[in-house]
Amino acid sequence: MSVSSLAADPSVCAPLPVLGRDVTVPLVTGGEVTYAALDYAASAPALQRVWDDVAAYAPYYGSVHRGAGYLSQLSTDLFENARKAVAEFLDCRPADQVVFTRSTTDSLNLLAAALPGDCQVFVFETEHHASLLPWRGARVTYLDAPGSPRQAVETLERALADRDPYGPALVCVTGASNVTGELWPVRELAAAAHAHGARIVLDAAQLAPHHPVSVRDLDVDWVAFSGHKLYAPFGSGVLAGRSDWLREAEPYLAGGGASRKVTRREDGGVDVEWHETAARHEAGSPNVIGAYAIASACKALTEAGFDTLVAREQHLIRRVREGLADVPEVRFLSLFGDDAPRVGVLSFVVDGWNSSHFAAALSAEYGIGVRDGLFCAHPLVRTLLGGDAQAQGECGAPEAAPGEKSLNAIRVSFGAGTPDEHVDRFVAAVKELVRDGARWNYRTEDGRCVPDTSA
Repeated sequence: MSVSSLAADPSVCAPLPVLGRDVTVPLVTGGEVTYAALDYAASAPALQRVWDDVAAYAPYYGSVHRGAGYLSQLSTDLFENARKAVAEFLDCRPADQVVFTRSTTDSLNLLAAALPGDCQVFVFETEHHASLLPWRGARVTYLDAPGSPRQAVETLERALADRDPYGPALVCVTGASNVTGELWPVRELAAAAHAHGARIVLDAAQLAPHHPVSVRDLDVDWVAFSGHKLYAPFGSGVLAGRSDWLREAEPYLAGGGASRKVTRREDGGVDVEWHETAARHEAGSPNVIGAYAIASACKALTEAGFDTLVAREQHLIRRVREGLADVPEVRFLSLFGDDAPRVGVLSFVVDGWNSSHFAAALSAEYGIGVRDGLFCAHPLVRTLLGGDAQAQGECGAPEAAPGEKSLNAIRVSFGAGTPDEHVDRFVAAVKELVRDGARWNYRTEDGRCVPDTSA
């Protein structure tokens, strides 16, 4: 199917309304242009529906679980109903718990703190740092990057077969790569984990905004995701799944809300009886607005229908891939191959360009926001680029000057709120930069490539 015919495809839905769709930004070359936000994999813009729901609730905000007043009771009901909405969105099992956290990173650190003693953890080197690094108190086996979904399953099976079969074990795996966008064989990996007596947690930060996630169907033990990638602002996240390890662990934070009963002992000490529900790991005043925003986003995406949202996203992916197919200088990064199923996340390098310089030019000269760097997935990007495993790099851009070779890449990402015009502008800008070069001079400042405005 050609790009021109895609534009008339009746099966592709219109983009969902998001905040910032009419924001204009200045260009270093003069004038202003409507901003093309193509960095959804970092933080997606808030859905207008989510913002409207939060605005309608804001005057009624009150502290939850703590007061007899009307607003407190209203907020408590809203907070707990948000928990039910998330459980429904994830198709959780009846006994599963939904714990509200700050982010995917917070969720996985919470689970890491709840691991039983002497737990073995298995994680691929391809993971985002949020799921690669939290397991500091456990015995961790890092698995090499697989070249195919089948190889991923085989690699995990071999590793699990060699483990101590009598101790607890956990597998952590992404649902969709934050670098390549490729979908991982979660159901097959879960089956392999359970066949060897291990549990599995799914990092769904990049999957949940783009595809339906069913805890039951995928047969995962836990799932973690972030609100800010699911079109919901306010610094909130979710850890949902089995309750036993969470119920048996010490509270993630100690304080009000996590404690059910606190008494003084005769010797002057304190005895604490902790909650066994999700409240055990939600000490302090919770982010009620954040939880409500996540629930609103879950409902909005469900009502829009993932079938139509996925169709639209695949339409945009094809526009990018086909639009740049005749630009040999552009090389897309992939583990499983160009034809592998993926979400709207694509990373690439451009021959002859420092990736930070290229991303800076897209922003300063075209008003297009993308990402550059190692995307908080350093081992994966180094593997894809064939770089030295010890090479320097940051989550942002390394300190390579424009024109110098750098071990980093460019990422373009989009989703339910992205209009065709933004993708078309991106494709046209990439072609023009490759053909004609940047129109402005750039320099490195505080580790980032920026327009040189000193002249």
